[in-house]
Amino acid sequence: MSGPTSALPQKLLIVEDDDEIGTLLRDFLQREGFETELARSGIELDVLLHRQGFPALFVLDLMLPGEDGLSICRRLRALRDTPIIMLTAKADDIDRIVGLELGADDYLAKPFSPRELVARIRAILRRAQEQGTVVARAETLHFAGFTLDSGVRRLRDASGKEIELLGGEYELLMVFLQRPQQVLTREQLMDWLKGRSWASFDRSIDVAVSRLRRKIELDPAQPALIKTVRNGGYVFSVAVEHR
Repeated sequence: MSGPTSALPQKLLIVEDDDEIGTLLRDFLQREGFETELARSGIELDVLLHRQGFPALFVLDLMLPGEDGLSICRRLRALRDTPIIMLTAKADDIDRIVGLELGADDYLAKPFSPRELVARIRAILRRAQEQGTVVARAETLHFAGFTLDSGVRRLRDASGKEIELLGGEYELLMVFLQRPQQVLTREQLMDWLKGRSWASFDRSIDVAVSRLRRKIELDPAQPALIKTVRNGGYVFSVAVEHR
């Protein structure tokens, strides 16, 4: 089996309280070439983070003893933009949407194929590496009074106030800024953000757009920057200057 493309194994951290599932995933991911650790609760996760630092990616179960996965996701997102894939046995769409709103990069419902998980992990890590390459060519972008310094991922409004963006919000904004005044379908946005194809009906991209609108629109209910195109998708309606 082929492993990740980097010279050194990329570190993953699985947070899963089911011993059978956690051990299966850890062993499978190790065979795929990843360096993988397993925590069974938020407490064990904190111990590993203190001892070893942050991994390249988290695989985080939603249902955990004590602190649940949504709370852990919120905590991790407040610290870093490390990618997070959430796992759940629940079929309720609301859990998925809440997880994505908190900043999870992807969501996988149990039961699932370990190979599907590996494919998603590699797609997310590949996207993170590509974004790291873009940072090396950092530039300043200006639109509608906002200034974005891509080198440090800092967005400021016309008054100079910094607008805090989570990892997923920044990535979505960059997709729009790189393709201003073009109609982008939901499928295109999902592919650029997640690195793979999604089903045509998927509310996660609408949630992500709504979250970004709340950060940059004067009136999110009547957006002037990110406009909805009926039966089309979205368009970033203003010009973008690169300096």
